[in-house]
Amino acid sequence: MKARSVDDRSAGSMETGVAGAAIAGLWLGTVVPKRHARRAVTRSLLKRQMRAAVVAHAGSMTPGLWVIRLRSGFDRTRFASAASVALVGAARDELHRLLLRCTEPNPARG
Repeated sequence: MKARSVDDRSAGSMETGVAGAAIAGLWLGTVVPKRHARRAVTRSLLKRQMRAAVVAHAGSMTPGLWVIRLRSGFDRTRFASAASVALVGAARDELHRLLLRCTEPNPARG
């Protein structure tokens, strides 16, 4: 898998995110398997949501390589449209909870 900068445009140590926010040393890989999101438009939407969530939480994330992988699919009967507002909201909420959990201080690490 090829690592990309957060904004998918530059390949330097300083990347620019959404709205010109500078994110130093933060690289993101996104994995959305076809078995969990059959339509390309759904996969693209989820990857955009992943990138936007990382940009929003970039201040609290440790610089380095990050990979976000969709491990289970969204219910197609609940989210009929690939670009539905409900799917965007559900993905955004889940990513927010995930990144909060990943960036909170861990006493075991010191």
